[in-house]
Amino acid sequence: MQSRKRGGFTLVEILIVVVILGILAAIVIPQFTNASESAKASSLTTQLSTIRAQLELAQIQHQGEYPNLSANWDFLTTVTDPMSDASGNYTAADSDTDDVGPYLQQPPVNPFENSATVSGTAAAGVGWVYNQSTGQITACVSNAKITELGLPASDVTGYGS
Repeated sequence: MQSRKRGGFTLVEILIVVVILGILAAIVIPQFTNASESAKASSLTTQLSTIRAQLELAQIQHQGEYPNLSANWDFLTTVTDPMSDASGNYTAADSDTDDVGPYLQQPPVNPFENSATVSGTAAAGVGWVYNQSTGQITACVSNAKITELGLPASDVTGYGS
């Protein structure tokens, strides 16, 4: 009688395939992680460029006063009258033809902190660091992330060790 040989893979062959797949995964997965971080950095740079341009426009249209963003983004996300007080508190729109804004459609979210909050100092959970007297705004990012990604110093304010 003829003996039939079974077709199939041996345990050694299966283990070799699993090891090869593991090696490939170890090489590919970190590249996707870096791509995600690079996309966040690019998004951050684009957002900062837009915010800075809109801050300058708001300042020009409000007698040289930068908006007060200490509490929120309201002065940039709503229509306002070109009048403002010395504290950068823009006057609410009064339905005449000289109303200006909004400068931003919605508060921008810092992709690294996942936060739209504005503060004068950097800390975990703060999205943006803003100096009203100069109009300078930067993204709040941990020092470790700044070092890891090589983010430009002009765009970020670091916190932590």
